[in-house]
Amino acid sequence: MPTSKSTKPFAPAPFKPPFWLTNPHLQSILPKFFAPKTPNYRRVIKQDSLCETDIAYDFYDAHPVQDSENGKLEQTPLIVLFHGMEGSSDSHYARALAYQMHAQGWHFVVAHFRSCGGIPANGKVFYNAGDTGEVHHMLENLHENYAHIYGVGVSLGGNALAKYMGEYGNEALCDGAAVISAPVDMSSAAITMHSFLSHRIYTPYLLNPIIKKALANEITADEIASIKAVKRISDFDNIFTAPRHGYRSNNDYYHSSSALPHLRNVTRPLLLISAKDDPFIGFTATPNDVSDSVTILDTAHGGHIGYLRYRTSNSNVKTPSKNSKFDINWIPETVSAYFNHIGVPSNKTR
Repeated sequence: MPTSKSTKPFAPAPFKPPFWLTNPHLQSILPKFFAPKTPNYRRVIKQDSLCETDIAYDFYDAHPVQDSENGKLEQTPLIVLFHGMEGSSDSHYARALAYQMHAQGWHFVVAHFRSCGGIPANGKVFYNAGDTGEVHHMLENLHENYAHIYGVGVSLGGNALAKYMGEYGNEALCDGAAVISAPVDMSSAAITMHSFLSHRIYTPYLLNPIIKKALANEITADEIASIKAVKRISDFDNIFTAPRHGYRSNNDYYHSSSALPHLRNVTRPLLLISAKDDPFIGFTATPNDVSDSVTILDTAHGGHIGYLRYRTSNSNVKTPSKNSKFDINWIPETVSAYFNHIGVPSNKTR
């Protein structure tokens, strides 16, 4: 397990957008328009933990990797991303993280959850934000070739990763992790999503794709009728997600799947990044909710997986994104700085 290179607390560069870019909805919506191009991923397909559905692993290699032989594992660190609802290796944050991790000389991979990454779910279960068994299975697959693995979780994928780090403790296969914009208390996040603006702006964007996927699956006529009538994500979770994954109701699903009660049991380094103006996530963790292994980084602004910056004309920052003064690199830079802080060896390529 890595230890910090310094006894000083982690102190990254602050996120300070100009006043006209502090609106949380602008921060949440605009970043996808300023993402760098999609990297040239190397895709590997493996089965999920139930041996029912194919799962895509999209790698952006720091250098060619050979399959392990005679127990010899790849020593260059691997950063694995667990994406949010309806996310993938093509998400704006995945692209930005891929380039930043690659620039540090680290391998990068997006481990897709069921039904994501362009591969439909063939089994009964779909996306479950509390399925730490599936997270562990993904990490076991990766650990067959990589000796040093570090996790990054975003939104609901961040909740799953944070819950995993608490539940598995010293048995976690991540030597450290960073979590961004995670709804670690899913009940309060559901209530937040019921607010007028969040419901009007974000619910159709998130709900329509998961309804489409559900309808494409083998479901009963009653399920079809109920799903078509859904207007809120919490209703979909009550009708589809909860019963499909063995929960009594959406309330049971949210309570059982939330990372917050498990954060006091985390034993590996874990960074929690969240914006106080996030329109999605509800209650966030406080220092009294977490173990000494957890670092909480709350920012005043940033929205949900936003953190869009505006560079001045004399900035020397270079990114692989389109020629623009806007960039979404604060999250990747902060995550890589945290991994450096806890002792992950870096071999910067630029």
